[in-house]
Amino acid sequence: MTARLICCLTALLLSSPQILAKQVIKPAVLPYQVLVNLENGTEIRIGGYGSAMTAHPTLHDHFYALTDRGPNAKYQGPAGKGKIFPVPDFTPRIGLFAYRDDQVIQVKQILLKDPQGQPISGLPNPKGMGDTGEVAYASDKSLLKADPYGLDSEGLVALRDGSFWVSDEYGPHLVHYSAEGIELERINPFGTGTGGRKLPAVFAYRRANRGMEGLAISPDETTLFGIMQSTLYNPSKEAITNHQLTRLVSFDIESGKTRQFLYQQQANGLSNSEIVALTQNQFLVIERDGGFAGAQGNKQAKYKRIYQIDISQATDVSGNVSAKHGLMFAGKTLEQMSWQALSTHKIKPLEKTLIYDLLVDMPRPYPHDKLEGLWLRANKQLAVLNDDDFAIAAKGEQVIQKTLPATQRTDQNTLYFIPLN
Repeated sequence: MTARLICCLTALLLSSPQILAKQVIKPAVLPYQVLVNLENGTEIRIGGYGSAMTAHPTLHDHFYALTDRGPNAKYQGPAGKGKIFPVPDFTPRIGLFAYRDDQVIQVKQILLKDPQGQPISGLPNPKGMGDTGEVAYASDKSLLKADPYGLDSEGLVALRDGSFWVSDEYGPHLVHYSAEGIELERINPFGTGTGGRKLPAVFAYRRANRGMEGLAISPDETTLFGIMQSTLYNPSKEAITNHQLTRLVSFDIESGKTRQFLYQQQANGLSNSEIVALTQNQFLVIERDGGFAGAQGNKQAKYKRIYQIDISQATDVSGNVSAKHGLMFAGKTLEQMSWQALSTHKIKPLEKTLIYDLLVDMPRPYPHDKLEGLWLRANKQLAVLNDDDFAIAAKGEQVIQKTLPATQRTDQNTLYFIPLN
């Protein structure tokens, strides 16, 4: 996206927080192919490109979209709680798409690779390298080997030089990939990645499957901004008391210096699932639950929202970035403190303003559960994209087709366009 375009869009967005019309252009589905047909008739599809979305830096109406670690389903096995990976050799990938004549066309895909150029998997990392405690099982319930370069990719930015930065839910990792998808650098709280640079140590307390879900880059391409999906289990799941407190971290690419800010969710246990930079201090963020509109026996959707946020007046809560639990007061972590208690220590969260509610402002409530992609399009539009989970879900120990309760159709990556006033 050009600097001039960003300036124009930013001026529109900053002129008024209530910027969006209550209308939506006809949705456009992303193409898919059937990867595997299971014995019960379930199709595992590629698809799966909804974990993140970002504008192509220079090509009009082209965007990149990202898969996560691959098809998986919850499973409680003999070795512990984890996931079944029916396609364990699946490689997370970036897709380049073009929007033309009300249709989405896939231009190419870029497989993510290790520093030696070998395709990675989406399997969990070994202990000390991003292990989340999730056990990886094959379809026959046998154990799968950990992958030191495995990635549960969730956040994406594309740079003007053709390279990419990806954030994930394991480490969490920040990984720099070449235009061909080869790993150039991997940054995590442990210092075990390519290049050895670190994120603040406290991020090792990310909740499993709730890591660095969104990633943005400043318009001048100097600073990354990663937002955590949910509250850190800092110091533990049982000990935390503020379940609305989540963290946003900035990372200066040249110096490695970081800052941290607090984001207050609207309810306990929600998900921050995308972030896009407008300026160095202002962003758009998706905040959602895991429910469906029109749920029938499923969790009912209540939160599918886009907020405009500003970090310029928020408190940097970094403290000692090498400290295991980060900044603390009277022996308590930030996640153990109420917002009132934090305010007594002059801790101010970032500012946020609701600009669009997809369950209220759309002609029909948003039907998907996982609202995860946000594209700031050139012609005064936002576009949102869902993660379709490769069109599968879990029912007990069985992998089944993922169906939308509101439409009774198989879930599919779908673009919805939201015009600006």
